[in-house]
Amino acid sequence: MSLISYKTYHLVKSEDLNHHGTLYAGRTAEWFVESGFVAAASLTKPENVVCLKIHGMLFSKPVHKGDLISFESQVVYAGKASLISYITTKVKEDTVVEGFITFIHVDLEGRTIPHGMTVTPTTDEEKALFEKAKNLPRS
Repeated sequence: MSLISYKTYHLVKSEDLNHHGTLYAGRTAEWFVESGFVAAASLTKPENVVCLKIHGMLFSKPVHKGDLISFESQVVYAGKASLISYITTKVKEDTVVEGFITFIHVDLEGRTIPHGMTVTPTTDEEKALFEKAKNLPRS
């Protein structure tokens, strides 16, 4: 399967801010996971996808009230039962947060099951993300 990107958007409002008046990391994490989930769940049924691990959210710039923030996600690696999404978060064209999340494919009782998917990166950027995701710590 080739890589497909999905975008979600959020308007940063007063209730999303921390005590410094910038976007609260907890709210960012909620939206970050949601975005990664959209990419993973688009390949299977949403009820078969659960979040295992956020490998990191690297913040490079603050986000302010009134900013329209976009989350672009794509599944960049597929293990036997895992799917790893890479998420970039932007305000306008500036990347403000990026990172990886591992999701696990499960049955309706929550038991891990194989998904039968493969990821085939084609561009140099996709190949680099594939290798990074493949080498992420699993525990």
